[in-house]
Amino acid sequence: MKQGKQAMTKDRNLGGVDYFLLWSGAAISLAEIWAGGLMVPLGLSLGLLAIILGHLIGNTFLALGGVIGSRQEVPTMVGVRPSFGIRGSYLPSILNVVQLIGWTAVMLLICGSAAHNLASSYGFSHQKVWILASGIITTLWALSGHRHWKWLHRIAVSALLGLCVVLSIVVFHKYSITELWKVPTTGNFSFMLGLDLVIAMPISWLPLVSDYSRFAKKSRQCFWGTWLGYFIMSSWMYALGLAAALATASPDPSEIVLQLMVEYGLAVPALFVVVFSTFTTTFLDIYSAAVSSTNIFPKVSEKWTMVGGGVLGTLLALVFPVTQYENFLLFIGGMFCPIFGIVLTDYFLLRGGNYPPEAFTGEKEFSYAGGINVMALVAWIVGFGIYELGYYVSWQIGSSMPGMISAGLTYMVLMRLKMGRSLAYSN
Repeated sequence: MKQGKQAMTKDRNLGGVDYFLLWSGAAISLAEIWAGGLMVPLGLSLGLLAIILGHLIGNTFLALGGVIGSRQEVPTMVGVRPSFGIRGSYLPSILNVVQLIGWTAVMLLICGSAAHNLASSYGFSHQKVWILASGIITTLWALSGHRHWKWLHRIAVSALLGLCVVLSIVVFHKYSITELWKVPTTGNFSFMLGLDLVIAMPISWLPLVSDYSRFAKKSRQCFWGTWLGYFIMSSWMYALGLAAALATASPDPSEIVLQLMVEYGLAVPALFVVVFSTFTTTFLDIYSAAVSSTNIFPKVSEKWTMVGGGVLGTLLALVFPVTQYENFLLFIGGMFCPIFGIVLTDYFLLRGGNYPPEAFTGEKEFSYAGGINVMALVAWIVGFGIYELGYYVSWQIGSSMPGMISAGLTYMVLMRLKMGRSLAYSN
């Protein structure tokens, strides 16, 4: 893969509808339904408010991150270079590869478990077979490339959207909104903490977003397609999870939703939701793991790296209890809040929303000593420290936004001071 601009103009063939479907597919996930169940202590009204407001905030950061890729025609980890330096971008790239392979395994395990339960009534309930089949198909989906994704998503996500309507009708036919509205709040869970849990979901996609936005025909279409696609479907999935959890007090509302489909004689559509939502979400992990690898090793074949990532993710799901790995993955994911606080601050506030070509090749003012911008590393450490402090102390305002904002502000102050010193020295 060439340094700098990674997507040639001829490859920019995705429009607003394509991004709407791409990020709708990413949001249709059992994991998002499960996350919605975390809002239960807030009750229906405050829970829905946290879901809507959290997605308004988080989706804006996600779509803004995509703007960098669509304007500069670079994948996400190459977009980290101007602020962190070429070598400085290697650590985020490594962390991203590790977390993406890990999340591939987690999502395949969730898929295998759910498909196993649904198919058991039909006499085909081997969980590892489902994991293996899902891993193979998801890897092939990633390998098909962005020119084929648009057609795959137009078919698969359109069908999933229809099934989500059916899913919603089933849930709210079983559980009356009026009754759900009466479920009291527990009082042991702050609104701001719930808001943080929602914001964290779209922000978790920031390390991937430019890998896909670089193929956009127009930045404006990409921004709104990404924003609307993820906002609508992720909010929808959260709301379903919240409703199911309120009605049943289940720690896993995604399982309740699927059981309801079976009760209504819709086991096959439920199975379709499980497997195809896995494909449309998890292929992003496999593809982006490969793209992040090529930021460090540009001569390595992207396709073979995808195969390797898919194989590793599938084997991890087959062999290890990856649900115990989730805390480690969340720890890594927390590192990306401050990283993108720095990247977004650098691009939109310090550089005016544009990078020159040398920003990605480490020339001129982007030629940091040893290829690492120490100012960015210091800001990253500060932001991550704030994030972890908020996580372990359980701040009422959460930890995602404090981590992101503190890193961005620290970076801005340090870079302003550096630029001021450089100007004084030149005079």
